[in-house]
Amino acid sequence: MTQEVDIVVIGLGPGGEDAAGRLAEAGLAVVGVESRLVGGECPYYACVPTKMMVRAAGLLAEGRRVPGMAGAATLTPDWAPVAARIREEATDSWDDTAAADRLTGKGVTLLRGQGRITGPGEVTVEGRVVRARRGIVLNTGTSPTAPPIDGLAGLPYWTNREAVQTEEVPGSLLVLGGGVVGAEMAQVFSRFGSRVTVVEAGARLLANEEPESSDLLREVFEREGIGVRTGVKVTGASQDAEGLTLHLGDERLTADRLLVATGRRPNLKGLGLGAVGLDEGARAIPVDGAMRAADGVWAIGDITGKGAFTHVSMYQANIAVRDILGERGAAADYRAVPRVTFTDPEIASVGLTEAQAREQDLTVRTGTAQIPESTRGWIHKVGNDGFVKLVEDADRGVLVGATVAGPSGGEILGALAVAVHTGAPTAALREMIYAYPTFHRAIQTALAPLAP
Repeated sequence: MTQEVDIVVIGLGPGGEDAAGRLAEAGLAVVGVESRLVGGECPYYACVPTKMMVRAAGLLAEGRRVPGMAGAATLTPDWAPVAARIREEATDSWDDTAAADRLTGKGVTLLRGQGRITGPGEVTVEGRVVRARRGIVLNTGTSPTAPPIDGLAGLPYWTNREAVQTEEVPGSLLVLGGGVVGAEMAQVFSRFGSRVTVVEAGARLLANEEPESSDLLREVFEREGIGVRTGVKVTGASQDAEGLTLHLGDERLTADRLLVATGRRPNLKGLGLGAVGLDEGARAIPVDGAMRAADGVWAIGDITGKGAFTHVSMYQANIAVRDILGERGAAADYRAVPRVTFTDPEIASVGLTEAQAREQDLTVRTGTAQIPESTRGWIHKVGNDGFVKLVEDADRGVLVGATVAGPSGGEILGALAVAVHTGAPTAALREMIYAYPTFHRAIQTALAPLAP
């Protein structure tokens, strides 16, 4: 069976779903191909359900902060309403019928199965050939991966997918990996009563963020009773009646559950990239400023290597749609990509870290303000850990990076993302009026050391 259309979108994560729907609404004949769930990882296993988990854990933390501030509180953690909310409100029990209906309602033809490029402008899905007159959009995303640790592959370990679907909190949990997923999940399950230890091969948690963020998060974790082991080599993994065990040389760490959060791999294998002249073994698909990867091929989302974030995928989808429709618009610009780790405190950043700026041979100036020393931090009192750090290109007098660690750090970051994206002069930022008493007023304090 052969079908002729205008566009084929392979992979219907947030960006692919958005692109397919908008192109169909623009009058194009669009086929969307998905082998898993329409909507991708974000609504079912990542962004949405995990933030429900974070919200619930945060409520417990706030309740424990009541004594000495607002009276007394007695807390009894209960995972049941969290699991129910994820199952019923976020994921429809991991059923994508609503998302699929929304997409087909826009005019997209949905094909279930693995899509493979079998020639220029041609995709084969489970034996069905679809020819695309205008081209192909790739949005195949990533999947959890595990390191090659002896014995690990045969164990019933969790990834983010199993962690989100759990109906109960384990009595103890080992988290292998101290990145975003590992850090968020460690704090969530700890606050619900699990004994948690994070094991990270690198020197620090959140290795891609400022060292100050790593140090702060480790301090908070250890204060909350979360074990943190960094700079350690895991030599093996096993399971017995006592539970799941990580071998650290002669040392053994055992828990009821093991969460592996050591990274993700792009879903490029078997995609048929060679049929359009792309590298079959690449870890990412290179794209230009219009998201073009090859003649008649656009790529968006995690597989482009520009940041594994839903907001980047949606941003790229918008650019690809414009290009396909022949509309004018700015080329992709990644100098101000915001990112947030939803721990408590939130770790939010945009642009370059200080180290990255120095690696680019910029003349770097930094300014820092401590949240607890700010008026709002003093008022907030318990749970006020955090800081604002600004990274300036002193030669141009503009911010090239910023970090906000603290309560609502991701929300405060918005102002700094605008500053980095627009190249607003730091001199002008110092002259702004900052509302009092707010957390974001700490930005003004952090700007002061940047004055020439």
